Parts: sequence; structure tokens; C-alpha cells
Amino acid sequence: MAKRTLIDKLAILADAAKYDASCASSGTDTRSSLGSSGIGSTEGMGICHAYAPDGRCISLLKVLLTNFCIFDCRYCINRSSSNVERARFTPAELVKLTLDFYKRNYIEGLFLSSGIIRSPDYTMEQLVEVARALRENHGFRGYIHLKTIAEADPLLIEQAGLYADRLSVNIELPTETALNSFAPEKSGQTIRKAMADVRLRIDAQKDEETTKVFRKSNNAPRFAPAGQSTQMIIGADQSTDADIIGTSERLYSGYNMRRVYYSAYSPIPDASGDLPPVSPPLIREHRLYQADWLFRFYGFQTSEILSASVDGMLDLDIDPKLSWALKHRDWFPMDINRASKSQLMRVPGLGARTVEKLLSARQLTRLTLQDLAKLAPSVKKLMPFVETADWSPGGLTDSENLRARYAPPPEQLSLI
Repeated sequence: MAKRTLIDKLAILADAAKYDASCASSGTDTRSSLGSSGIGSTEGMGICHAYAPDGRCISLLKVLLTNFCIFDCRYCINRSSSNVERARFTPAELVKLTLDFYKRNYIEGLFLSSGIIRSPDYTMEQLVEVARALRENHGFRGYIHLKTIAEADPLLIEQAGLYADRLSVNIELPTETALNSFAPEKSGQTIRKAMADVRLRIDAQKDEETTKVFRKSNNAPRFAPAGQSTQMIIGADQSTDADIIGTSERLYSGYNMRRVYYSAYSPIPDASGDLPPVSPPLIREHRLYQADWLFRFYGFQTSEILSASVDGMLDLDIDPKLSWALKHRDWFPMDINRASKSQLMRVPGLGARTVEKLLSARQLTRLTLQDLAKLAPSVKKLMPFVETADWSPGGLTDSENLRARYAPPPEQLSLI
């Protein structure tokens, strides 16, 4: 068998990395480029795109150190019993690839994960070495996201946090029962402890910075300044959306997660009989992200979001906010000239930015429907739910056909 080139390895290991959804880089500190005045964007093997809160498109080299793995998680295409083509980078090869891509202005940073080889500690050492060499040997100032291994020595994870902008430990599946069934070599308790250790280290740093003990200079390394994230596979087991949302809520509150990512299960070759033969509809993943946004940024309680669910499953035809609004008609129509910010955030079709614009504009005048049309993306969607100085929907908000008006035709659901 001919020796694989770097490009051969990249083709295999970039493709293997596509199953990891948690590669957004929002929340990181701005870093200067090495002799570059701007960041480009390209399409190619191993490059993914994420968006920062300010709208910047961030390109990352997204790749695995290796897709060899000693674990046999039944939902994973890289499990030890899988018959996929295998490859492995050395840390030096990954450093070279990252720098080559970065200097050509293809990427702004690195997202690095791995299968488990030899042992969790050995693999974590390899991941840390990539980040260390980039930072210390080459002065790399780009973004680094390291996928950490829960079973590794906490000291190794602490070292990783000093080189990486963001760390993540995958929760894998929504419930302990599902994890025990599909990934018996992994422990939910071990995963949660690793998450807790990362949070404690981040919190301790914030306390030290507040007392001006830790950061004596701007050059002192910060521990995972972009925080931590995690990922859940949905649709591999029988967990309901209520199970998933409940787990997410606990992760956000208990471990101060920056993001929980939802990754729809993808059928794999030679799968065991208890795994579904097809992927869940992608709209389910989308609805979970919408629900996640509601309880993180819109003031909804998870119990409110799920109050409109059936058997613990979100409505696939309409978004969770609209589903809640149709179940709580007594809240509407809402007077946009008098309603509080928290009330306006519950109006279907009003996003956080539009609400801020409304609050500012109504300090100057009583808003009309025409004013609302200038501020909101789609005034037509808002009309059954709001009142303005010159508009009231009357019986429109009580129409039995209101839900049907907003639900897309069935053939469009898979395209959302």
C-alpha cells in the first residue's frame, strides 16, 4: 500500500470531521493575523464556515487528528468496528497544514477533534501538542477550538485551555440511558465532571482577573476565553424533544455552556439493528435550535416552549414561538406602543433587534402599521398579533385557520 500524502489524509480526516457540528467560533477575542490585513474565504477540503455575532464569516480548518478509535460507540462512523478508510496525522503535519492554510488567507483558525488512539491521555497529549506548537513555536494568533476528551487527565485539559480559544466535550446523547446503551465505554458522569472542571477553571480565572491577580500583563494566556460548548446527537435513540431541551437547559445552567449544538443522526454503514435506518427530518434539528434560542435569549421557560408540544415533540410545521402564541391567544393582539420588552419578545415575527428598534422609535412617536413595516422584516406575519396606532386585527387573531396560514406545504418541510 502506497504511503498516503498530506492531501490524502486531509481528504479522509476532513470528511470524517463533518459529523461534528460544534465548530462555530463566536465569542472569541479578536486576534491579529500574521502579517495579514484581512481574512479571506474559500471552499475546499477541511474548511467550514461559521458566523461571529457581528456577522463576520469565519473560516476554520475543521479536521480530525485521526479517525482510528479504540471506542465502539454504535452511532459513530469512526467506531472501532467500522469498516471505514482510516488515516492519522502527526502533530507536526497538522501544524504545517494549519500554517499553510492560514498564510494563504484561506482560514482564520483551526477546529481539531479526534478519535481515541492508544488511550484518552495519549490522544489528548497529541491534541495539546498541536495547539502548543502553533502558539509557542510559530506565534499563531488564529482561533483554535479543541475537542477535549472527557476521560483524559484533567491536567491535560487544563493545558489545552491555555492554548485554545474554546474547548468542548460532547455530551453525545440526550439521556444517560441512551449513552449507556449506545456508548457503554463512555460515562455520563465522567463527561459532566470534565465539563464542570472546565467551568470551574473559567470561573476561577474571571475571579482572579477581577482582583487583578491573574493577568499581570496582556500577554498572559487566558483559559478558553471563548468558553466551552458541547454537542448532542438527535434521532439516534428514542429521546423526545422534551428530553433534549431539558438536558440542554441543565447544561447551560450547570456548566455555563456557550452553545449546545444539535446534530441530526446520520445512518452509518453496518449499523446495529436498534439504530434508525434513516436520518430524522432536518426540520427537527432546526426546531430544536429555535427552541434553544427562545429560552436562552427570548425569556421563555422551557416548560412554556414544551406546553405546545405533543408527546414531548415540537411541532415540525411551525416554529416554537408561533406554536406558543397560537396556544396563548389571550396574550394577543399586543399593543406595540405600550407592551414591555419582554412581552414584545413573545410576538411571532419580532426578533431581538427589531424589538430594540421598536422601543427606540416609540419614544419619539406613536407607531403606526406603516412604521412597523419599516422596522420589521415581515409585517404581514405580525398583523394578527399586534395593534398599532392605526391598526387592530379584530377577529383575525382568533381565526381557526391561522395556524394553517403559517405552516408551509408538506413538500417544503424537508427544505427548511
